[in-house]
Amino acid sequence: MKARSLALFLLGLLLFASPFALFFPEPLGPGGLPPFYLYLFLAWAGFVLLLFLNARRP
Repeated sequence: MKARSLALFLLGLLLFASPFALFFPEPLGPGGLPPFYLYLFLAWAGFVLLLFLNARRP
């Protein structure tokens, strides 16, 4: 459990590090939303799901 928690922590640091903002130079993406916002909310939702699954497993 400790190893999975540490791996999730490191994944969170990697997903939400500020240099990732440089990967989305296009102003509008699908649906007229900025791609950075889409990435941010999808990464957040996936990360919360992984945290939930990690907390459920013994």
